[in-house]
Amino acid sequence: MADEVSVLVEGGKAAAGAQLGSALGPLGVNVGLVVQQINEQTKGFAGMRVPVVIRVDPATRQFTLVVGRPPTAALLLKEIGKETGSGKSKSEVIGDVSLDSVTKIAEAKGADLHGRTAEERINQVIGTCVSMGISVEGQDPRALLKARLAARGPR
Repeated sequence: MADEVSVLVEGGKAAAGAQLGSALGPLGVNVGLVVQQINEQTKGFAGMRVPVVIRVDPATRQFTLVVGRPPTAALLLKEIGKETGSGKSKSEVIGDVSLDSVTKIAEAKGADLHGRTAEERINQVIGTCVSMGISVEGQDPRALLKARLAARGPR
């Protein structure tokens, strides 16, 4: 059975420091090679924190990487060019995203949100906008979400 190490790294900027070195060193893998491969596979997520699972076969010391997708909040922040969400999401709007951007993020998160329809994934991203103080096409995301749910009708 493989040993697993889960880490959250900044895209393209993993380092063989305390976080990875102390976890991987006892497993006997080449930490430098692991870091290099993590950086190659996460460079498209520069500026965002990305979940990575490193699976190590203790018998052969071979490893495989499973690179996840950044959290929905991180993708939204990248879209609006901000580093943090609003601390007062009910009264302070920090940015605006288009419905096309919401749809793109929902599609990117699709594999992480298994079992959900495209509509449910879009609604989840809009829900994240609510908690972050991000409007959607200039609208309050609460009102947009309510309208989308009403249009869907009872289930």
